[in-house]
Amino acid sequence: QVQLVESGGGLVRAGDSLRLSCAASIRTDRRFTMGWFRQAPGKEREFVAAINWNGGTTSVADSVKGRFTISRDIAKRTVYLQMASLKPEDTAVYYCAGDYVNGPITIASLYRYWGQGTQVTVSS
Repeated sequence: QVQLVESGGGLVRAGDSLRLSCAASIRTDRRFTMGWFRQAPGKEREFVAAINWNGGTTSVADSVKGRFTISRDIAKRTVYLQMASLKPEDTAVYYCAGDYVNGPITIASLYRYWGQGTQVTVSS
């Protein structure tokens, strides 16, 4: 059974940086794509970034492009979301997602596996 465990959320000030991590318990003999989504109070879950199985291809939402970077450490089975120049509108619960496909995948409904989420709060 796949488990995804996020960490690294917290309370920061506008302009600060933060790095989220997502550790995955997955099979190493199959390709596994991963992504990040976020959901703010009263809003729908939205795509943030995704990375393909070997880290060679990424996709980043326009709203965070130039500020957020997704990467992965295959050996550690971990994906990272480096967030810089954070804004109050980045405040949300951030979710890690994954599935056994090449990727990257930007649509939430195409992921079968999800983490529990980690809260990121950016104060002005």
